[in-house]
Amino acid sequence: MRRARVLFLNPFHGGSHRAFAEGWAKHSRHELTLQTLPARFWKWRMRGAALHFARKVTDPQTFDALVVTDLMSLSDLKALWGETCPPALAYFHENQLSYPLPPGEAIDYQFGFTDITTCLAARRVLFNSRFQHDAFIERLPGFLGMMPEFQPRWAIEAIRARAGVLQPGVDFGAGPGATTPQGEPAPRRSDGAPLIIWNHRWEFDKNPSAFFAALDGCLARGRDFRLALLGENFQVVPKEFEAARDRYGARVVHYGYVESRADYLEWLRRGDIVVSTADQENFGMAVVEAIASGCLPLLPRRLAYPEVLPEEFHAACLYSDAADLGARLEALLGGGARGAAAERLRVALAAAMRCHDWARATVPFDREIDLLLTQPDSILR
Repeated sequence: MRRARVLFLNPFHGGSHRAFAEGWAKHSRHELTLQTLPARFWKWRMRGAALHFARKVTDPQTFDALVVTDLMSLSDLKALWGETCPPALAYFHENQLSYPLPPGEAIDYQFGFTDITTCLAARRVLFNSRFQHDAFIERLPGFLGMMPEFQPRWAIEAIRARAGVLQPGVDFGAGPGATTPQGEPAPRRSDGAPLIIWNHRWEFDKNPSAFFAALDGCLARGRDFRLALLGENFQVVPKEFEAARDRYGARVVHYGYVESRADYLEWLRRGDIVVSTADQENFGMAVVEAIASGCLPLLPRRLAYPEVLPEEFHAACLYSDAADLGARLEALLGGGARGAAAERLRVALAAAMRCHDWARATVPFDREIDLLLTQPDSILR
């Protein structure tokens, strides 16, 4: 297939959204041109990013294909550009039908309808996990059923027909001591308490309260640890993190987002354990990065984790509830995170994550562009 010119519009260029866009652009055999907006005010991005890009990009007709993410109203952009709009692929990192609401916030149904019209305006829709795909499709009938009349139930099958699943690639990067897809994680240090990594966003849907409660329980039972609180925070620092910094004192060896990619990977390489207590996770790029760097994962037996983590590791790495998490974490802190058995598990887990390296993952994504250019526009089909 020929090398296509692809316009990638990313209205929320930060975190996993940025990593995905830049990773694909870097490794693709197609020519991807990125146009981006900063990662803030996500609601306003969904409402107005199309108006920005409609004027920012003056020559959409010169591109063979268009890629947008879920925080974008593709239907608005397509209406503004008219016939100059290239055939479009929409990639969903998350969606507003299944995303949990922050405490005290009422649902704004318009965001769900924006997701729906974006799907219908695209020739192809990709979700980053089977978990997210199924959650979105399953909620469509109930969401559309809230309309008092003239319910567009035809949209359910129209979206299902063009929707698929493709997990994102991960750029494991380079830098001092970093794990690469060709290497194995370095052996962990045996001196000092085990280092626990938190490298998720500092937001409510990652449920930091449950994470710190598990740490408190381990301390109460005499287990010690060191803690690196990594990850991005797009708003005010949650009170749970400020309280944890004060409560754990010198055990907190790092606090805050790490700007340098190489330094971030170095922290992962030094970590012993990575924990997730998320209430919402459609893929888990941060967890994949940590596992590839040698951290032993403790992850909930739900969300996208059972499909991202190969089944042979489920028994060792997936927990069922808070009590199970506490018991497993206590066992790792008591010696289970060190030794020959733990080292073998680290190596096997890191090897399993290599399937996500962009060097491999870019092939099916590029194939999607090839298919996009050969299938008809079918918004009402």
